[in-house]
Amino acid sequence: MNRDLLRDLYAAVCAALLVLTAVLVGTAIQHRDGSLRVGWPPLLASWDPHVGPGTPAAVVVAAAVVAYGPSLAARLPWRPLLLAVWGASMAWTWSLALVDGWHRGVAEQLTTRNEYLPAVGRFHDIPAALRDFTRHILIDSPDNWGAHVAGHPPGATLTFVLLDRIGLGGGGWAGTWCITVGTTAAVAVLVAVRTLAAESLARRAAPFLVLAPAAVWVGTSADGYFAAVAAWAVALLALAVRGVRPGLTGFCSGLLFGLTVYLSYGLTLMAVVAGAVVWMGSSRRRPLLCALAGFVVVPAVFTALGFEWWEAYRILVTRYYQGAGGVRPYGYWVWANLACTVLIVGPATVAGVRRAVPRPRPAPPNHGDRQLGLLVTAALLALLVADLSGMSKAETERIWLPFAAWLLPACALLTGVRGWLVGQAVLALLLNHLLLTGW
Repeated sequence: MNRDLLRDLYAAVCAALLVLTAVLVGTAIQHRDGSLRVGWPPLLASWDPHVGPGTPAAVVVAAAVVAYGPSLAARLPWRPLLLAVWGASMAWTWSLALVDGWHRGVAEQLTTRNEYLPAVGRFHDIPAALRDFTRHILIDSPDNWGAHVAGHPPGATLTFVLLDRIGLGGGGWAGTWCITVGTTAAVAVLVAVRTLAAESLARRAAPFLVLAPAAVWVGTSADGYFAAVAAWAVALLALAVRGVRPGLTGFCSGLLFGLTVYLSYGLTLMAVVAGAVVWMGSSRRRPLLCALAGFVVVPAVFTALGFEWWEAYRILVTRYYQGAGGVRPYGYWVWANLACTVLIVGPATVAGVRRAVPRPRPAPPNHGDRQLGLLVTAALLALLVADLSGMSKAETERIWLPFAAWLLPACALLTGVRGWLVGQAVLALLLNHLLLTGW
């Protein structure tokens, strides 16, 4: 066994020990005083071994990707590869979601009291609802919003309002939207890695983007949809700074970045990843100016309609500490959140990040590896800032999906690919069959 592979295994074992420690310590704290507010620390889940309609499909998809994914990723033409990755990602995510059945796994996920769909009926007059949005954020305010509506800018809720307006109302369509759009994040990441680093690295990363344990939470949570919007914003920016129709791709990237910060306040930290992309791109001003022009569109529209982002965020901070965020102990979650991250990215990504993060080496890495390392490091930095902020105590298995998507391509640097893919698939299958997750 070579030294690099041994170090990869050490990293994976250390990550597993972190998860085990978070489970044991978290269970003790939760039994002592209930302050963690989760059923199976560090995840918002409960212990419930079960199988379901999606079980056979999930096993078949995992086996197929392990057996054929690396070779197909190496030889398929580029565009068919992107379609294959999207299709396989949807198959994997749908099968995992359906382990809990159609109603529990998909149709009811976004309809509970704290989710988005119960608020759809309050947006008959969208401009009026936006002008009045901040008045209902605090828990003690009249007709206060549910936790997820209050905890996000209204762009998140408006997505489901608009789906309802075009005849795609209800939990089934909402869940289908989140899975269909959310799984495109894998395609966006491949486009960015090919553009900024190397096509060979993107191809090696492809099977890992399909079999990511994060799929457990992409199907079904709105954060999977948020992750895809953010991922396409980064991918289009990568194309712009590398001169691929820079005016159009830059403007569209800006539009999506603007939408991203109106889907989730925390995704302002995607600016760190965007900064790394700009650093790796050209020095031409045109794509950046076009991206800036696109970015201001969404804030301008929301502001004109009466929603003030900064004021809403200020009130949200108060709401956060009125609820579970004021009870959950920072001293536990500041490191247990990282255990959640291990569970959504899997052991292969931990080993890949070990290889990707820049460090002193006997010989300098090649250009593609270095570029990939910068992209992964930027995502890791954004995640760590979110962690230290204290505004993401628990539930990061879904909240951090947009950052986790950019850690996964580090797997392109691994050797022994099929073994690592088995580890990723087994972890996802165990999570989905042993636990009943909150999403």
